[in-house]
Parts: sequence; structure tokens; C-alpha cells
Amino acid sequence: MTITISVLDQSPIYQDETGAEALAHTVALAQKAEELGFKRFWVAEHHDSEQLAGSSPEVLIAYLLARTSRIRIGSGGIMLQHYSPYKVAENFHVLASLAPGRVDLGVGRAPGGLPRSTQALQKNIANPLSLTDKIVELRRYLAVEPDEDGALAGLKATPIPPLAPELHLLGASSGSSELAASLGLPYVFSLFIGGDEEAAVEAVRQYRTRFNHGAGKEPQIILALSVIVADTDQEAQSLIPPQRLVKVHLASGRTVTVSTLEQAEEFGRQSGEPYTIEEKDPLITAGSKETVRDKLLALQKATGVEEFIVTTNVTPFEQRLRSYELLSEAFAEVRA
Repeated sequence: MTITISVLDQSPIYQDETGAEALAHTVALAQKAEELGFKRFWVAEHHDSEQLAGSSPEVLIAYLLARTSRIRIGSGGIMLQHYSPYKVAENFHVLASLAPGRVDLGVGRAPGGLPRSTQALQKNIANPLSLTDKIVELRRYLAVEPDEDGALAGLKATPIPPLAPELHLLGASSGSSELAASLGLPYVFSLFIGGDEEAAVEAVRQYRTRFNHGAGKEPQIILALSVIVADTDQEAQSLIPPQRLVKVHLASGRTVTVSTLEQAEEFGRQSGEPYTIEEKDPLITAGSKETVRDKLLALQKATGVEEFIVTTNVTPFEQRLRSYELLSEAFAEVRA
């Protein structure tokens, strides 16, 4: 069983850097990922953030498609709760028409920011659909299956591309895996957000068990990991940034993961409801290429997953590039 490696980049803004420099690094990293033979390069969506520059993935994807030639480019992910499924389908149909067969549309369930950015993004939206209904509607537009009746009968998201964008559902819980399975969609489990390997194994198992084969599809699953590769285990451990995995548990039952304790407290304050905060060490696979390769092979054995999408958050940027080069070397040796 082989392992496929892809890249997720969140366009981090490091100390003394600008957002423009962070985005330039994302472009350079996409070109390096293509050079190294990785399958996909995805960019994230975050709002009102001084640490992450990627607030508009569809715009960034268009630029990355123009600056690369082979690698698949996509979103990890579009925060669909904020948007019209029809407009998202139009955006990605344009991208897929410009670069047929190279566009992925990963849809996320998180807000991608604090409540105030959600309020700004959803301003003047009356009677919003549930997220599940939005995903179903989006899938219909991507499959060019317009409504047969009602006010929108016959509506299509144009232009119709030669190959439709590949739709993936992103998540970090059993609930998201069950939703992806029920809709017969490819699923990405974000282990670097969930931070629990046992939960990942169980989510993958549930997804496969409950997958809806009605559309003639087969289960497709990707595991998203935080990985740091260096020449030695000691060097890789020294590169782990001083960060925590911070979760805000709202009284309404919703859980949101943020980057810092300060963001968690601000999220709770802006939410206007009671909340608790949970802090834990992030789950980062760090080591030499041999150590990281062994860990990914063990995860593959435990889950049966054949594709990993990897994010690396280290500075300086040259060390980030080096981590991906070593990761590529690790699995080139396996294939050899």
C-alpha cells in the first residue's frame, strides 16, 4: 500500500513579516510542492487574523493555478456557512474551467474566525440554510443537477467546466465523518485540529461503515497532519513552535478550535453565551525523515488511509521548505 502526500498551507504571518510576504511564501511553497511531486496543494480560510493571511482562498487558488502547471490546487477549506452555495459553485466552476482537472473544493464546518467576523460575513442574510442543506445544494450545482421546480427551477452554476471540482468535506469529529458518509462525499479528518489519534481512527471507521454508496462512489479519506521534518529528531523537536491547541466549548454545544488562549477568551466573550476553555498540547509529528516516515506508516496501518495532507508551521521559511524536501525524500526511499 502506497502513501500519497499533499500539502495544506495556512499562510502564516511570522514575527516581523507582512501579510504580503506570507502570501508570497505560500506561492513559493506551492511551486516547491509541485516540484517535489506532491498531489495537492490546499490553502485555508481565516478571517480577522493577524497571524494568518489567507482570508480569501478562491482568489489565492486562482493565482496559484496560474503560477503552477500540474499539481491540484484547492481549499482546505471554504467556510460554507458564510456563503451562498450557488456563488461558491460559480467561483469553483470558473476555476475548474480555467484549469480543468486541477481544482479541489474542500468545505469546512468551522467559522474560520471570531463571532464578529461571522457577523460581518453573514450580514443581511435572512433565514440562512443549515450547513447540511448548503452542502447538498452545493453538490447539486457542482453536478449540474438544477432544481426541477420552484423559483430557481433550471438554474445552473455557469460556466460548466470540462471536469467538475472535486468536493471534499473537512472535519475533526465523528459528526463530520457521519455527515460526509451520509452524503457519499470524500472526507478529510483534521488530526492536527482534533488532536486525538483514537478519535481519528474511530471517525475513519465510522465513515467507511456508514458510507452511502447510492451515487456509485467509493469512500475516499485523507488524514490532515501537522508535521515537522529535520535532519535529526532533536532538531525537529527544537523547531516545534510554542503553541497550544485551544478549544472553546460553548453552552449551545458547539466547539471551536483557535490558536491562542487570548483568542479563546475573546471568542467566548463575542459569542454572548457561557463557555469553557480547554487547552492541550498540539499533536505534531516531528522528527527525522525516518522517524516521520515510520509514524505515517503506523497511522496508515491503523486507519487504512492512503493519503496524508500535511501542514508545517516552522520559521524561517527556508526551514519550512526543507521540511517538505525531507518528507519527499522519506517516501521516495519507500517507493524505491
